[in-house]
Amino acid sequence: MEKAEIIAALNDYIDAKELYDETVKEIAKLQRRKGTVLQDSVKGSMQEFPYAAKSFHVAGIVYSPEDDSRLRQDEDILAERARTTGETRRKVEIYINRIPARMQRIIKYRLFEGESWEDVATRIGRNATGDSVRMEYKRFIEYDEMI
Repeated sequence: MEKAEIIAALNDYIDAKELYDETVKEIAKLQRRKGTVLQDSVKGSMQEFPYAAKSFHVAGIVYSPEDDSRLRQDEDILAERARTTGETRRKVEIYINRIPARMQRIIKYRLFEGESWEDVATRIGRNATGDSVRMEYKRFIEYDEMI
């Protein structure tokens, strides 16, 4: 990944993670819809004497072959979305595992949890200020050789 891609991926990580989870749920919902079978029973009688009453059980699928084709296309689209967002998420997580623990914490608090620089500094401790943590992050992003 290039530097711009990593920075963009870091900023998009939360959205990519949420979109991935939502997409997986949508795929499961589509698959459940494909398996939906409606059932009913009806009563009737013979047309000829002795006119005996009978009960008939009727069952069938909810969607037509055209619906099945559309559902398969929708599934493919959602599966592709899940793959791409999952890739972004994995790349960011691999990158985060390779950087120093302090920077992992800064990125987690600031980018993933959306805290202010002052709150990040408070959580980091060691007499850090919001400005010092912000500059540390900025320098790291500018000069990190893994980016």
